[in-house]
Amino acid sequence: MHVNFYTRPGCHLCEEAKLMMKLVQEDYPLTWTDIDIETDDDSHEKYMLMIPVIEKDGIVLMYGSIGYADIIRLVDDENNIV
Repeated sequence: MHVNFYTRPGCHLCEEAKLMMKLVQEDYPLTWTDIDIETDDDSHEKYMLMIPVIEKDGIVLMYGSIGYADIIRLVDDENNIV
């Protein structure tokens, strides 16, 4: 599963979410592209009050306080789609 991870420098919740994604990545097929909302006006306007944001194919899957179990459920749901 590959997702976009919207973040910005100095965001404590973003750092925690990224750490959780790295832990999940040890056991699950999870990759992501970091997108700094400070470098893109459209992303900044759209997500500035929501970050961190995990998005795939234009759909926000999670935002705000993102935990380890949340990400595992997300990846499991993706893998169980038939």
